[in-house]
Amino acid sequence: MAEYVLTATKNHARAGSFYDRIEGFYDLTFKLNGYGRSLDQYFDAHPLPVFPGASVLDAGCGTGTLTLALLRTLKAPVKLTALDLSASSMATAKKYVDKTMSSQSVRFAQGNVLALPFADEAFDLVLTSGVLEYVPLDEGLSELARVIAPGGHLLHLPMRPTPVTTFLEMLFRFKTHPPHEVSETTDRYFQVVSHYRFPRFQAIGWSKSAVLAQKV
Repeated sequence: MAEYVLTATKNHARAGSFYDRIEGFYDLTFKLNGYGRSLDQYFDAHPLPVFPGASVLDAGCGTGTLTLALLRTLKAPVKLTALDLSASSMATAKKYVDKTMSSQSVRFAQGNVLALPFADEAFDLVLTSGVLEYVPLDEGLSELARVIAPGGHLLHLPMRPTPVTTFLEMLFRFKTHPPHEVSETTDRYFQVVSHYRFPRFQAIGWSKSAVLAQKV
């Protein structure tokens, strides 16, 4: 069951209106590329560091690929929030969540990752994918760190430089951060727990990796 909440932020970004225009095409790409299945396999092999009642945020939920994977993998009840800047993408994600009939409830909030509409240390786990490539990396990671409680975790699925990524940059108008910059900036706010490379035969492995880090 999804709860839909619109929350204004002090900043706005062009990425939100861009994804409002291409929401249907963007959603179709994720239906075809197998990212959801790859996330299921990743979570099966690397259980998320969550506990019953934990506060969890999907920061930049898009049309719900990561949110839906969370619903499939979570075994204990949590307080799950999904945030995105694009109202159209979020409405699609809400539709998919409602169809799952999951016992987990999801609260949807519209907002900007650079000005999250949440209190300091509000979440025990934050997940983000395909969002920080649209913002200055230090500003994005520092804002995510702000809302994570001490000892809490960040799961970041950064884009990595590949020919496929170069094509996606042109298609979706983002810019990949250099791996050394991702590593150095993450270390500024977190302690890296693991860095996972998806198998090459999975489509997600052509462009992404997974970094689990802890706020200490």
